[in-house]
Amino acid sequence: MPLSMYQAAIPPLLRGLANLSAILDKALLNAESRHFDAAVLLQARLAPDMFPLIRQVQIVTDTAKGCGARLAGVEIPSYPDTETGFDELQQRIARTVLFLQGLQAAQFDGSEARDIVMKFPNQTLNFTGQDYLQYFVLPNFYFHLTTAYDILRHNGVPLGKGDYLGGGG
Repeated sequence: MPLSMYQAAIPPLLRGLANLSAILDKALLNAESRHFDAAVLLQARLAPDMFPLIRQVQIVTDTAKGCGARLAGVEIPSYPDTETGFDELQQRIARTVLFLQGLQAAQFDGSEARDIVMKFPNQTLNFTGQDYLQYFVLPNFYFHLTTAYDILRHNGVPLGKGDYLGGGG
């Protein structure tokens, strides 16, 4: 049986979100054990022109919920981007997981050919559902997930490849 769009999208997104949640937990525990305010990490970035950790997490969740909604043909949940702490980021991740888990595989049937249009201030991107998933969602999702991991690793959080890949990877 060929891989369905649901199978190609939702399980990897859920796994990445679970791994991100675990990585954030590990960062918080590490800050506590090193006796510094974990909030400092939320504004950490790899380079001056890159987004800080808090925005990286927001983009990971935005990418995941946008993917699920667009491919399932439902409205994208709106989050206000007002998180200021680790607990609020964890709540955002949890909301995204619940949203994705609520989608049914049948909603994705035929989505590989669905027209996906994304409007940005300076451009409009047009995809088929399959191209959207393969060439926009997954690279964007993993870029921001990796950047969040890298920000924390760069700031001394003892993370390894196993933390990024999660259980069984």
